[in-house]
Amino acid sequence: MNTKNPSKFDTPFKKEVFKGLTAYPKYLSSKYIYDSKGDKLFQDIMAMPEYYLTDCEHEILSKHTKDIADYFGNVKGGYDLIELGAGDGKKTKILLKLISETETNFTYKPIDISKNAVESLTEKLSKELPKVNLDAEIGEYFEVLERLKTFKSRKKVILFLGSNIGNLLHPRAIDFLTKLKDTMNEDDMLFIGFDQKKNPQTILDAYNDAAGITEAFNKNLLARINSKMDANFNLDKFKHWEVYDPETGTAKSYLLATEHQKVRIEAIDLDVNFEEWETIHTEISQKYDDKTVAWLADEAGLEIITDFTDSKEYYKNYLLKRK
Repeated sequence: MNTKNPSKFDTPFKKEVFKGLTAYPKYLSSKYIYDSKGDKLFQDIMAMPEYYLTDCEHEILSKHTKDIADYFGNVKGGYDLIELGAGDGKKTKILLKLISETETNFTYKPIDISKNAVESLTEKLSKELPKVNLDAEIGEYFEVLERLKTFKSRKKVILFLGSNIGNLLHPRAIDFLTKLKDTMNEDDMLFIGFDQKKNPQTILDAYNDAAGITEAFNKNLLARINSKMDANFNLDKFKHWEVYDPETGTAKSYLLATEHQKVRIEAIDLDVNFEEWETIHTEISQKYDDKTVAWLADEAGLEIITDFTDSKEYYKNYLLKRK
């Protein structure tokens, strides 16, 4: 690998690509998969029969809608329903529909890193659920956490669905949950999804579909670098690979170089050499059990109020509060 007069890294994307591809072993952040194409591919993934997470959480929200809404309450002064990583909001609409049909005073605040996702959700919600008071934001989780600290005028209910917490290894998950806790007042709540440990083959199939949608999703990272940084990744020379460790509950996604090659990334003045079968780590998807979730919550200064599961017990949504 050789670098020549590295350019000014004027975006976080450039900085992180440089850092990840000059590291050993190499890695890239999955958050940069998401542009209009990446968003569409993820919607396709959620619709796959192998990707059980969406259907399980949809079942939970459909089956327990009233119970969940009752826990959120209809407090004097109303509350803010803040969703981190809102995406297309498909599952959340189940809750929004019920709550908006009551006299509850609430504002729905969807937050996502993808501008495309936020704009699409805003447009659809304004048509489908016009009674919902909507206040959307574009941003990363940790940026948003800083802003959440200023939300103290009324109760907050924070939604973090889709087991997105699984993209963080336990130490970072504890740090994330601790920062969330620090934004919460005594009556605030966190409603969060955790994918449960199960048959390892079921988990592998969810992230390694036969149709190759997940592969295309991961390769969109390379496509974005090509597009945004004038790089020359040949996507056909990389292969998606998924592994799962049932002991730790960690699923990992990789892109493997299928031959020795050199990639040029013009915008950051970087040449990257790949050996045959060298890896780029792109994503983790952590799986949990009740004991692990309780430990994470306790370490972060939170406690479990209750939980809801699907009929297969593949997935759980936990309701948490400050200790």
